Amino acid sequence: MNHGDHAAHAQHQHQHEQHAQHEHQHHAHHGGGGSSWRTAAQATLHCLTGCAVGEVLGLVIGTAFGLHNGTTIVLSVLLAFVFGYALTMRGVLRAGLTFGQAVKVALAADTVSIVVMEIIDNTAMVAVPGAMDAGLGDLLFWGSLAGSLVLAFLVTVPVNRWLIGRGKGHAVVHAYH
Repeated sequence: MNHGDHAAHAQHQHQHEQHAQHEHQHHAHHGGGGSSWRTAAQATLHCLTGCAVGEVLGLVIGTAFGLHNGTTIVLSVLLAFVFGYALTMRGVLRAGLTFGQAVKVALAADTVSIVVMEIIDNTAMVAVPGAMDAGLGDLLFWGSLAGSLVLAFLVTVPVNRWLIGRGKGHAVVHAYH
C-alpha cells in the first residue's frame, strides 16, 4: 500500500468514526438507547396540543348544549383522539406517507399518550366539585380545565419518556421528520 492509499484509508476511517458517533448520539436522543426529558416533554406537548383542542371543544359543546356529564366526557374524549391523531397524520402525510400508513403511524405514536392524558384530565375535571356543571362564563370551568390539562401533561411526560426510550410511542414519528 503506498502512502496516498494509506492517507485516504485513514481519512475514510476517521469519517466512518464520526458518522458512527453521530448515529449513536442521534439514537440516544431519539430513543435508541434512552430518552431525554426534553424529547419526552416535546412529544407530550405535541400530543397535548391535539388532545386539548378536542378536549376543550368537546367540553364546550357539551356544556353549551347542557349535555349530561357522561355524554360530554365521551364527546371530549372522542374529539381528543380525532384531533390528536389528525395532528400527527398531518405531519407524516406531508412526509409522503399514504393515508393508510399515516393512520398506522398515528395509532402507534399517540394512542398510549392520549389514553393517559384523557384519563388524567377527565378524572381531574370530574373530581373538582361543580366543574362539569359550571357554565362557559364561569372561572371554575376554565380554571379546572386548564389545571386538568397541566396535570395530564405532567403525568404523561414520564410515560412518553419510557415509551420513546424503547422505540415506541412518539419515537415512531421521528423517522418522518
